[in-house]
Amino acid sequence: MAAKKRINLALQGGGAHGAFTWGVLDRLLQDDDIEICGISATSAGALNGAALKAGYVTGGNEGARENLAWLWEQVAGTNDIRMQDWMAPLGLGALSQAIEYSWPVAVGDVISNMTSPYSYGPFYRNPLTDIATKLDYDRVCNAVAPLLYVCATRVRNGKIRVFSGDEIGPEAIMASACLPMVFQAVEIDDAETGRREAFWDGGYTGNPALFPLFDKDLPEDIVVININPLEREELPRTPKQIQNRVNEISFNSSLLRELRAVEFVQRLLDTGKLPKGAMRRVNVHMIADDALMEQLSVATKMVPNTTVIAALRDAGRIAAETFLKQHKSKIGVEGSVDLKAMFG
Repeated sequence: MAAKKRINLALQGGGAHGAFTWGVLDRLLQDDDIEICGISATSAGALNGAALKAGYVTGGNEGARENLAWLWEQVAGTNDIRMQDWMAPLGLGALSQAIEYSWPVAVGDVISNMTSPYSYGPFYRNPLTDIATKLDYDRVCNAVAPLLYVCATRVRNGKIRVFSGDEIGPEAIMASACLPMVFQAVEIDDAETGRREAFWDGGYTGNPALFPLFDKDLPEDIVVININPLEREELPRTPKQIQNRVNEISFNSSLLRELRAVEFVQRLLDTGKLPKGAMRRVNVHMIADDALMEQLSVATKMVPNTTVIAALRDAGRIAAETFLKQHKSKIGVEGSVDLKAMFG
């Protein structure tokens, strides 16, 4: 029997666009040659990672697939996530615009721009509570692989906080997905600082963080699942487009900094300026569909829609299939992302 292709996963946040990640994971879990050893995740990626881990612990790959499907049924508020026939002809771009300029979304934008999440007083409740508390944390925190790391941002000092093992609970998941203009900060007793800390979305400091996956016991290959476009050809012009691109840039910046550091180390190793074995070589891979994501807007991130979720899941499966066909043989050998060209 051939050796397994051992990988780590880096799962980005992006609201309901995380359904694309669901599709990617669903396809990877169908490949018996692939072994997922570590997961670093932020926001929607943290939900995906926790659902995968909880399902895998008791049911293996199929258990993980079933639990991911359950998660997105909860997100969509339905147990039947299929492309609604009457909406399909619109296309995702048109549907995204329809949602973005719909009356409820427009009113919600006005309210969020004029009020704070703290304005609701005792009536406030984090909408992710119902989903986050339903995850089985005995399984999520289990010490068996894949190891899970959840990223959040400490509000007080702006530093990244990576939760792992028994630290991961509903509060850590909600902290990782806490957009401060939408949700109140999530407060957690932080063992690192010895005080109660408030946390915001992990995307500000690590979307996701790669460094937890550099552990010597984990494989050298990291597969980044991108759901925030690295590039957009069209110049944003409307206030919503500008704000959306600002968010994408800020949420991609921490990932790009870590990838640049990886490229720098690889260059030193390749030129002999660092002795072999002095630092670890990391093989970076990416699965993305920027062309699809460019058609979507912040509205489809914030407003779960069964049609969009189903289309993103299917697109994720296709992207993963393409990756496996083109680059599976490189796993364990070399990266499939040309970091030198990316930062050249």
